Amino acid sequence: MFKFAGNVIALCLFLSPTPTFRKIVKKKSVEEYSPIPYLATLINCLVWVLYGLPMVHPDSTLVVTINGAGVLIEVVFITIFFVFSGRPKQRLVIAAVLAGETLFVAILAVLVFTLQHTITERTMSVGIICCVFNVMMYASPLSVMKMVIRTKSVEFMPFWLSLAAFLNAGVWTVYALMPLDPFIAIPNGIGCVFGLAQLILYATYYSSTKRMMAERQPMIGLSSAVVHTGSEKVAQQSA
Repeated sequence: MFKFAGNVIALCLFLSPTPTFRKIVKKKSVEEYSPIPYLATLINCLVWVLYGLPMVHPDSTLVVTINGAGVLIEVVFITIFFVFSGRPKQRLVIAAVLAGETLFVAILAVLVFTLQHTITERTMSVGIICCVFNVMMYASPLSVMKMVIRTKSVEFMPFWLSLAAFLNAGVWTVYALMPLDPFIAIPNGIGCVFGLAQLILYATYYSSTKRMMAERQPMIGLSSAVVHTGSEKVAQQSA
């Protein structure tokens, strides 16, 4: 029951940034959004796909399917981020991290299948690595949280991603306690703390964000009016 619910919520977690990316495509700019959460989620899904393979941890079909779906979703999001990033340095960083993640998983797979010959050994080694990257995925919004505290604005911290992360971690933590599975319980327990911290930040700075965005609107309108008036004067002079 909890495992099925965990997979449904995990899919919601992977899809939760969709409104953010619709906004990016519409504006043709990533603005101040960070690619770190999506890159962290991608490497997390890749190592969990490896963990769920029958040669590593048998009877883990749901682990492979949900994380395989996560890989495809994150690749789409990162591609969109790459296309609409106006900063060459940021594109270079994204490309370098993607190459590093791919190389890491490939080397890990080769080492596991050549140096370890039992299911127990493979489960232990890949499981530990999965724990590390699972924690990194949940901790990846820390840079965004720092920006939120500095600017007192949650404009660039997606709410649905934070909520889905908290719910996903909560469900998997409960599942891992019956019976205890430390590979799932530890990272998701930590994920609960990070997710809750994001939601508290969102609640704290939601009002100030709305106020700042409302104050910005008249300025945007005034700028548009000035540009429009200037264009009319140029047109009149040309006539």
